[in-house]
Amino acid sequence: MQMDLENDINSLKSFFEELGSDDLQTKLRTIRKLSFFAKIVGPEKTALDLLVKLNSIEGEDEFSFALAEELGNLASFLGTEFAFYLLEYLKPLANSDELNVREKAVEALNKTALFLTDEQINTQFIAFIELLGKGDWFTQRATSCGLFAAAFGRANPKNKSDLINLYVQLCQDESPIVKRLAAVNFPGLAKLVSIEKLHEVLINAFKYLADDPQDSVRLLSIDIAIAIAQVLSVPENTNNILPIVKLAIQDKSWRVRYVVADKFRELSLPFGNENITNELIHGFVKLMKDSEAEVRTATARRVTAVTEIVPIELAIREILPIINSLSSDVSQHVRAALASVIMGLAPIYGREGTVVHLLPIYLHMLKDEFPDVRLNIISKLASVNAVIGVEKLSQSLLPAIMELAEDKQWRVRLAIIEYIPLLAEQFGVEFFNSKLRSLCMTWLGDPVYSVREAATVNLTNLIKVFGINWAKSQIIPGVLALHTHPNYLFRITTLYAISALSVSVDSTVIKQMMLPLVIKMASDTVPNIRFNVAKTFSDLISFLDKDTIENQVKPCLRHLSQDSDRDVCFFSQTYFESIATTN
Repeated sequence: MQMDLENDINSLKSFFEELGSDDLQTKLRTIRKLSFFAKIVGPEKTALDLLVKLNSIEGEDEFSFALAEELGNLASFLGTEFAFYLLEYLKPLANSDELNVREKAVEALNKTALFLTDEQINTQFIAFIELLGKGDWFTQRATSCGLFAAAFGRANPKNKSDLINLYVQLCQDESPIVKRLAAVNFPGLAKLVSIEKLHEVLINAFKYLADDPQDSVRLLSIDIAIAIAQVLSVPENTNNILPIVKLAIQDKSWRVRYVVADKFRELSLPFGNENITNELIHGFVKLMKDSEAEVRTATARRVTAVTEIVPIELAIREILPIINSLSSDVSQHVRAALASVIMGLAPIYGREGTVVHLLPIYLHMLKDEFPDVRLNIISKLASVNAVIGVEKLSQSLLPAIMELAEDKQWRVRLAIIEYIPLLAEQFGVEFFNSKLRSLCMTWLGDPVYSVREAATVNLTNLIKVFGINWAKSQIIPGVLALHTHPNYLFRITTLYAISALSVSVDSTVIKQMMLPLVIKMASDTVPNIRFNVAKTFSDLISFLDKDTIENQVKPCLRHLSQDSDRDVCFFSQTYFESIATTN
């Protein structure tokens, strides 16, 4: 016990010596151990002794950042009895000139506030907020904005009133940075304030921010609108918030319009169905036709989510024509964004609506010149299949899919391969055998190695879908038949496929169908194939019994180790020795 105490004392001594080092990395590494040493000395000594000694340590901004983070982590350990002591050490960090340090100090102060008593909140903590909020430097006022929500819920009536009045002043501050921070933290405060105070004070402050000359402030007012609208009733939102939202839709800054488009669904819901149908949906359509591609991209990403909250007749009349337009937009990013969500419209439109209105758009986008557009459509076919059925889907889209499978862009072919197992599950074995199986075999001879490799992996995934018996009759014979192809790429792919498929089939298939062919290919005229025969043996070895290895594999490898090609000879000998060691 005495030895443990001495060790702890020596460790603490070393801790403070390293904190006093001139080397920044040493100090950073050491301060990260603060929680560990706090647990050694306990909450009381941490608050009354350890923190006091820390106060004398000076460091650069990186050290101050790490110190603020570690002090925040101590709050729960110190608990309600001692967390109050952290305030003294966090206050200077909250006044730092460095933004990152101030932000981390605010985070730590908010953690600490959770463990303060109501009295400490109403005296020390709120006093510090007011000191910062009325400070001469804009950095102090900006920092204070992040602390209001932590104190407001537990403040007494007078302090609540003072805090709200101070926050309104910060919303009207001469510094754009202060107003931005006030806007960022406004939603959190709005959820805590009474409806009366919202009407009396905060809605006017929100309107002031929404009309700010800086677009960086105005765009933040959209989140405030959502937060306030979620608290107020539909009539109150109609009178107070809706006019501001309608102005934001037409804002001169595309950044503001972008935020409105991106958050349109959340922004619309609190206004009720009538306002959405009669007022807001026309604003969304206007944003879909915006002159800026970034805004159109945002609306394209949200088109399915917005369609869900309007009557289908209105969606077909107002939104669908613009979707048609966006599917041919000059910006590839707009088209790609639309392609990523448009398949989700099928369940909303239903079978008939999808066939009549959406399938033509899907077909058009499947032929888009930008690969991402085509891939986004292919990857979401499942949702359409669930609505219109595999037969209709195959009739309409399969020709386009087949065309993509032979696309001149090898990355497109590669991506189609990755979706083949998904299509197989959707279409079923009979359809797959008649329409897609031959395509899968063709990929095994693709001129691009990555495609050939993906094609072999695709076969193993198909076996997981359809089973080994299907593979024996439909896949393996075709793969093995490639060994006679005049193009050596097809022949070498046979070996790749055997290695890949070996993990998905049983040992009988390997021994009776695969191994004899591998041995036969050891006499191929191309050295690269003979070399890969040796490698394939190493992949199959774990599935073969001892007699087969001794009587068939080793003699073949021994023969290859005397090959005229040096590489074949070297690697065959290496694999032979490896097999001999493991067996």
